[in-house]
Amino acid sequence: MSTYSATLGGRKYTFAGLASLLAAASPERSGDRLAGLAAESAQARVAARWALAEVPLARFLAEPVIPYEDDDVTRLIVDSHDPVAFAPVAALTVGDFREWLLSAAADATALAALAPGLTPEMVAAVSKLMGNADLVAVARKVRVVTAFRSTIGLPGRLATRLQPNHPTDDPAGVAAALLDGLLLGSGDAVIGINPATDSPKAVRDLLELLDGVIDRYSIPTQSCVLCHVTTSIDLMERGAPVDLVFQSIAGTQAANASFGVTLGLLDEAYEAAKGLGRGTVGQNALYFETGQGSALSADAHHGVDQQTVEARAYAVARRYDPLLVNTVVGFIGPEYLYDGRQILRAALEDHFCGKLLGLPMGLDICYTNHADADDDDIATMLTMLGVAGASFVICTPGGDDIMLNYQSASYHDALYLREVLGLRPAPEFEAWLDGIGLLDGGGAIRDVSGTAHPLMTIGKEIAA
Repeated sequence: MSTYSATLGGRKYTFAGLASLLAAASPERSGDRLAGLAAESAQARVAARWALAEVPLARFLAEPVIPYEDDDVTRLIVDSHDPVAFAPVAALTVGDFREWLLSAAADATALAALAPGLTPEMVAAVSKLMGNADLVAVARKVRVVTAFRSTIGLPGRLATRLQPNHPTDDPAGVAAALLDGLLLGSGDAVIGINPATDSPKAVRDLLELLDGVIDRYSIPTQSCVLCHVTTSIDLMERGAPVDLVFQSIAGTQAANASFGVTLGLLDEAYEAAKGLGRGTVGQNALYFETGQGSALSADAHHGVDQQTVEARAYAVARRYDPLLVNTVVGFIGPEYLYDGRQILRAALEDHFCGKLLGLPMGLDICYTNHADADDDDIATMLTMLGVAGASFVICTPGGDDIMLNYQSASYHDALYLREVLGLRPAPEFEAWLDGIGLLDGGGAIRDVSGTAHPLMTIGKEIAA
């Protein structure tokens, strides 16, 4: 194992191995403190960043932070690395790479070509040398476009996940939240429900409910009930109307095992979803969620800081050409991201790293009720991620998920972001909104309260 060092204020700081160096260079966060991985002081953190800036990018290929023989995610990262794509930056240090990313040479075309040559550890490392504005500026340049029944990630567009969760999966409750979201122009990324139970019958009932609404109103979007991947595989075999296959994933083999998944199982789901061919404008049929702290909560981080482990999850995701990937950035709790400042930083890091690795990256901009955060933090994060070019955000009725008991962005928040940044929905969904009479002459959502709008029949039909 190599050692890395830097001298600051007459004191020499030494770090044993890349994992230790990356952890010490990370911005302050409660999860790394909990794991005993954080820098001992602000001075040590600066020294770690100084040392990290001098590390050649190629070093991350020679020194995996988790041994190749111990972890299938490491093997995936190493075995899938594209040396030809990496060649333009192969001679750079981490510090040099930061300067190149911020230069005009790193345009959308160059960044797209580079993505297969980057490893998660490389992008995590460079993010640790960047300020929040740097993370926004670089991520904004990256374009990742995916499609199923709507096209996600086009320039000037912001998609949304409509999340009509209900504590008992009551169809009337789901219908009310679904109607609320559609009338406010939400749902072009996906209509996604977290089911109260993972039973195949309950999941199928919800899938058929959503499929019926999408078919009845010819909505150019996709549905997803966020059950375990094994449930989705079983339901696909039984002919259920599965659009997107969902799974939570993490950045180590052991952390994925805690979710009950393996790469082989994800391979099976990927092939099954592709085989259905339910997309109309594309066939990106998987949906992944991640979050900083998941590996630590499963005691499966191998001494690697939580942001670097999070970036490794993106190597798993990109193997399967997903339609959507999002970090549930503040959902795991203040044990891992203590307050609004830490959550914001993590959101910008995750989005930056995911985009550089070639993923259609969105976010659940959220916090749990025992975190030191509030709705103003949501607004700040939403605005910065909108400027950074997030592919989509998750929206809940009133910003309050009554099933998962956490705070997120609302349908109105997405309208705010589209208005102030001049963003529009996915093109297919925008045309549908116009055709069904929900857009005014300027492209804004029309107020249809008190009218006999066709969508108002959704609740009655579901109840019947």
